[in-house]
Amino acid sequence: MDCLMSTRFNGEPRSYTRFNLTQNMEGENSQVEMKLSSDMDEEVGGNGVGEDLNHAKDPYVVRKPAGRTPKNVCFMVATILLIFIISYLIGYLSHRRKELAPPSCSRPTVEESITQGYVKMEADPLMDWSDVKSLLDQKMSASSFESAFSEFASESHQAGSAGDEALANKVLKRFNQYGMYTWTDEHYVKLVDPPASGSNMVTFKGSDLGTLRGYLAYSKTGTAQGAVLHGNYGQMDDLRKLQDKSIALDGRVLLVKSGKISFAEKVANAAKLNASAVLIYPADNSRIGGSTQLFGHVHLGSGDPYTPGFPSFNNTQFPPVQSSGLPSILAQTITVSMAATIMRGMEGKSAPTGWVGVGKLGDDKDMVTVEVNNVLAEKMINNVFGVIKGFVDPDRFVVLGAQRDAWGPGFASSTVGTSVLVELARAISDMVKNDGFKPRRSIVFASWSAGEYGSVGATEWLEGYLSSLNMKAFSYINLDGVVTGFPKFKASASPLMYTLIQRTLREVRLHSSRSSDRISLLFHYEAVQCLGEEYPYLGTLQDTRDKLNGATSNQVAKLAVSAGQFAGKIALRLVHDHLLRLDVKKYIRQIHIQVYDINSKIKSLQSMQPQLLPKSLTVQWLMSALGSYSRAASSLSTEIDNSDLEEEEMCRNINDRIMSVERDFLSPYVSPRESPFRHILVGSGSHTLKALSDHLDALQDDHSDANADLFRIQFALATWTIQGCANSLAGEIWSTDNMI
Repeated sequence: MDCLMSTRFNGEPRSYTRFNLTQNMEGENSQVEMKLSSDMDEEVGGNGVGEDLNHAKDPYVVRKPAGRTPKNVCFMVATILLIFIISYLIGYLSHRRKELAPPSCSRPTVEESITQGYVKMEADPLMDWSDVKSLLDQKMSASSFESAFSEFASESHQAGSAGDEALANKVLKRFNQYGMYTWTDEHYVKLVDPPASGSNMVTFKGSDLGTLRGYLAYSKTGTAQGAVLHGNYGQMDDLRKLQDKSIALDGRVLLVKSGKISFAEKVANAAKLNASAVLIYPADNSRIGGSTQLFGHVHLGSGDPYTPGFPSFNNTQFPPVQSSGLPSILAQTITVSMAATIMRGMEGKSAPTGWVGVGKLGDDKDMVTVEVNNVLAEKMINNVFGVIKGFVDPDRFVVLGAQRDAWGPGFASSTVGTSVLVELARAISDMVKNDGFKPRRSIVFASWSAGEYGSVGATEWLEGYLSSLNMKAFSYINLDGVVTGFPKFKASASPLMYTLIQRTLREVRLHSSRSSDRISLLFHYEAVQCLGEEYPYLGTLQDTRDKLNGATSNQVAKLAVSAGQFAGKIALRLVHDHLLRLDVKKYIRQIHIQVYDINSKIKSLQSMQPQLLPKSLTVQWLMSALGSYSRAASSLSTEIDNSDLEEEEMCRNINDRIMSVERDFLSPYVSPRESPFRHILVGSGSHTLKALSDHLDALQDDHSDANADLFRIQFALATWTIQGCANSLAGEIWSTDNMI
C-alpha cells in the first residue's frame, strides 16, 4: 500500500513523497502520514499540550514563540520524556509482536513476486532496436549451449522425482547467479506411474505379445476384450471411413498409428464410437525400431485432471472431482513389432485407399485382450521462476517457459529447451546489468515440471493465478521441443503474433543454406513455438543427444543459437517498444472465414429443410458482431498511428486493450472443468464457431445428436462472445459499437 510522507520546513508545505511499505508478519497493511516540524513549531502556542495540539490544526500559521519560564521549561522536559518512553514501548511491543507472529501461509500474487522491491523509474530514451538485437546475437554462442547441454542433461528426471528436483535446483542456482529475483511454486498433483509389480499386458488370440514398459498416463484401468480393428491414425475422418464400410466400432479394440493428432484425441474419438480400448504403435517404423516403447498421456485437456479448473495447492480443500477429459476406455502403447504380429494375423475387409502400411482391417475372430494396471500417485512438483523487471511497466510481462521433466533422457523434449531458457536469461540479464538495456516491461523465465503429463506444472500455475495473469501477462513463448530436426524451421502462434513472427524470422540467420523459413498458422494461446522437422523419438527412451545429432547433422548447438535468438528477439521486442507489437486486425480474417461458412450452411438448411431452422433465425447479429470487431480493430490501429508515445498512460491503455483480445475470446459461458479449451475460434467444445458449423452439418444429416433449439442457444452465446471482445477492444463504454 502507498504511504504518504509530508515534510514541512519553515512553516511552508513540501510535496508528498510516495514509498512502499511491506506487509507485516500478519499480512496487515499500514498507512502512515508523518509531519516533521521545526523546533519553532514545537514551541508554538500556550501553556499546555492541549493548546499545542489545537494550534497544530492550522499548520500554515507561524506564531511567535512563547516566553521561556521555568514552569514552561519543566513542562517541556516532562513532555519530551513522556513521549520518549511511549515511543520506546511502542517500538518494543511492535518488535516483539513481529517476532512472535506465526509465519504467513498466504502465497504472494504473481504481481507481488515480479514487482517486489521495485521502485518505478522514469523512462530513459529507448536503446535503438538494432543495438538490442545485436547485443543478443553477440551474447549467444554454440559453445555456451554446449556447456548448458552438459549441465542440464540427465538420464532420469521424470516429474516429481529426485532427478527432476536436482534439475530444478540447477535452474534456480543459475537464475540467482544472474542477479534475477527468483521464486518457486509448489504443487501437489496426481501423476501416473507404471504398475508397481509386473506390467500392463496385451494378448492377441490368446498369446501374450511381450513385456510393456511404455504406458499412457490417465488411461482407465482394468481389463477389456474385443475384436481388433485397424483405425489408421484414429482421426474422425478415418473412423467415418470404417463406418462407410458398414463396420461398427462397438466393443472393438482399435489399433492406430501415432501421429497426426494427440494420443488423447485418438482415444476420445474411439470412445465416442463405443470402442472398448485403443492400442497405439509408432508410425515411423523405418527409423524408430521394432522394440521402441512409447510413453504419453490420454487426458483430453491440460493440468492435473483431478483438480480441473482450480490449482493443486496443498492447502486447498476441494471435493473429489475429475476432468471431463479423462478417458472412459482403456488405452495402451505397443511396439512396432507387437503391432506387426497383430496385423499379420488380422483378417476381414481391406483397408481404405491411402492407408499406408495397413492391409486387412480385422474381423470378429481377431480377439485382443488389454489389461492396464497403472498406479495413480500424488506427487509434489516445483516450478522455478526468475524475472528481469521492467523499468516502466514492471507489472506487465511476457513469459518464456520450458518443461524440465521427461520420460527418459528427454534431450530434445526438455534438455535443449531448458538450456535455451537459461541461456536467454543469462544473455538478457547481462544486457541489463552491463550494456544499459532497460526493458519497459518485465520478462518472466519459467521452468515447468510435469510437462509430459499434459503441461501440468504450467497449467496449475495458470489456474492458481488466473486473475492476475489475465490482466498482466500478454504473451507466452514456449521453448519445448525447440530443436527437433533439420533443415526446416516452423513457428506456430496466435494470429496476433503473425506479423511479429514474420519480421523476426527475417532478423534471424538460420544455420543452414538449405533451410527454408515457414510459418505454420496454428494456434497456441498467446504462444510461440519453434519446431524442426518431425522427430520420431519424442515420448520414447531413445530421445538422446546422439539421436538428435543424427536428426540435425550434428548441428544441435548451432540450431539452438538460432532458436534462442528467434525466441529472444520476439520477447525483447515485446518489452522494448512503447506499444505491444500484437496485430489485432489479424483475427478479422479468422472470424470472417468461419462466420461466412456458418452463414452459407444456415441459408442452405433453411432452403432445403425449413422445418429445422425457421426463417426468423438470421445471421445478421453474428455478422454485426464481426463488423463491430473489425471496426474496433481498425479504430485502434488509427489511434496507434496518431498516438504520442511519450504519454505513458495512453500507451498503457492501448496495450491493455490489445491484451484483452485473447482473454475475451475465451467463452465465459462454459466451465473450465467441462471445456478446458474455451477459445471460441480454436478451442474445442460446443461453444466454438467450428462446433456451430458441425452442428449445422448434423442437422442436415438428421443426426440423433442434432438439436435446433440447442443450436440457437450456442449461436447466441458465440455471437455475444465476439461482440464482448469487440466492446473491450473499443475501450471506454461510450466508444463501443454495439449494433446488436
